[in-house]
Formats: sequence, C-alpha cells, structure tokens
Amino acid sequence: MSGDAQGLAGALAAARSESRAALIGYYPAGFPTLEGGIRAVIAMVEGGCDIIEIGLPHSDPVLDGPIIQTADDIALRGGIRISGVLRTVREVRAATGVPVLCMTYWNPVDRYGPERFAAELAEAGGAGCILPDLPLEESEQWRKAAERHGLATVFVVAPSSKDERIAAITAAGSGFVYAASLMGVTGTRESVSRDAADLVRRVRATTPLPVCVGLGVSNAVQASEVATFADGVIVGSAFVRRVLEHSDDEAAALRELRELAADLTRGARNRG
Repeated sequence: MSGDAQGLAGALAAARSESRAALIGYYPAGFPTLEGGIRAVIAMVEGGCDIIEIGLPHSDPVLDGPIIQTADDIALRGGIRISGVLRTVREVRAATGVPVLCMTYWNPVDRYGPERFAAELAEAGGAGCILPDLPLEESEQWRKAAERHGLATVFVVAPSSKDERIAAITAAGSGFVYAASLMGVTGTRESVSRDAADLVRRVRATTPLPVCVGLGVSNAVQASEVATFADGVIVGSAFVRRVLEHSDDEAAALRELRELAADLTRGARNRG
C-alpha cells in the first residue's frame, strides 16, 4: 500500500487556495492512554486541524520541552510501542480523513528497520515522517524507503542554518519544510521569534515546497502572525498542555482541544 504524501500536498494546496495557513497539530501517541490519545487527536481535527503529526514517544526527547517530555513519560509508562503509534495513525486517518505524519527521533526507526517502518507507516495510511535528528548526510536509506512507499520526508531547518545548508536540506526533502521558529527545544512561547519570518524567506529562496513554522505557537494571535508569512502553523505543546491540565476529566480535555484548535484555525485564517 502506498502512503498518503499526495494527501499531504493536497491539504497544503487547499489551504493556500483559501488564502490561509494550514493548521498542523502535533500529539504524542499513547498519551494519556492509547485510546485516549486517539480520541484527543480526533477532537483536534474536529476543532479544525488540517494535518496531524503523531509523535513517537522517546525516553530521551532532547529536542522537546517539559510539556511534551511529561506526556512522553506518561505514554512510555503506559507501554506505548511503535505498534501503538501505527495504530494511532491508522485510526486517526480512518476517522478523520486528514493527512497524518509521524514525528520521531531516528534511533527507534533505525532499530525497527527503516524499510519495515516505512512500509508499515504507509500501510497505516501515513503521509510521511519528520525525523528532526536525522542528519541529511545519513538520510539516504530512509529517503529511498519513504519514496518507495509513497511517504514524504520532512526535514527541519533552524535560524542558525547557513543558506547553503538550507538549500541542501530542501533539495532532499519532500512534503513541506519544517521551519523551527526558535532555537532549542519545543514549547509554548509568549511571542513568536522574529527570526521565523526571515527563516521562511531564506527557505523560500531555495524551494517551491510549502514552509510550515513550529516551536512556540500557542494561541490565535501567534497563529495569525505566522500565517502572514508561512504556509502552515504547527502547534504541539499547547494541545498537550490542555490534556495535562484536565488529566482527571477527559470530556473537559476534549472540549478544550476542540476549542483551542478552533481558535488557532481562526488565527491561521486571519493573515492580518
């Protein structure tokens, strides 16, 4: 079975045709439970997310902030495995129809087998994979496996990246380019980095791929700001925080997720 890279391209093109940014929601599989996580992501789509990133929880998430680290710890204690991540992708895709990517550190994929992981992610209906710690120079095996199975390979660029490096990364990637708006780990911020707009401009000079901005967006005002210069707004920690804050009341957590997604969607549609 071929993956859903075309669906990803279609969702980004649809947002562009409506003169808005796509809302991309990140959520770790298995948090607070496998089934609870699936329900949470479906609520995010019901609120307005155009595209979903499912995180594969890791025991040493060096690029993630404390909110996602806490969620990963809960998921790992609950026994989440790659099979559960793939089940989450499959069930979210089947229930919502939106493109679903997997975001993971390279080590679990390398241990599982890149060809096997690509084949099973595609079979689950996945659209692609974001591997933030996979160096471009070591990515050929994965990129070839992903291409064989119809999956996009999304690379991450940062403000510290040199222009030549950005050009090499965007030439190898597909789907979209993930522009990290702030250096360092993920997490909600009070304001979006001024570096973000400049980074998007630099990326656009190298590729026709859509450019989506993440690492710090947590409210409609920030989403609107990012939407003025980016093709997509990526939000993760803000969603996870809502569930952590309502750990004893799933109905309230799901309501908060829908409301946050709706608020962010309004921001992504308001390009100033």
